[in-house]
Amino acid sequence: PDLSGYEKFGLGNVKYNISRIHVTTVEFPSASISLIPGTGIKLVIENASLTVDMNWNIRTWMFKDSGRSTVYISKVFVTAIFSIPLDNTGHTSISLTSCRTTSGDIDIKLNGKS
Repeated sequence: PDLSGYEKFGLGNVKYNISRIHVTTVEFPSASISLIPGTGIKLVIENASLTVDMNWNIRTWMFKDSGRSTVYISKVFVTAIFSIPLDNTGHTSISLTSCRTTSGDIDIKLNGKS
């Protein structure tokens, strides 16, 4: 979905809109799944990265600008624990019990008119 809103900076508001968000690359160089007895499944993703392209525009009382942006996020680490209980009918369901995510580097390239 598109993102839009207002932020207060210094002497005025900044109106922004981020649209046409598109994930172009996702890499999982190291991922593992293991069983946790009595609990469920543990998923570990290490050193992942992703690239996202988008359109952006901003407007203030002084100026306005728009363009394209590429965001590269790297050194992403995710640890998630899923429980897999049986319901009353004996069917399996899955639910996220815990999740921890960190990212190391974010590189943002803005291409605009100004």
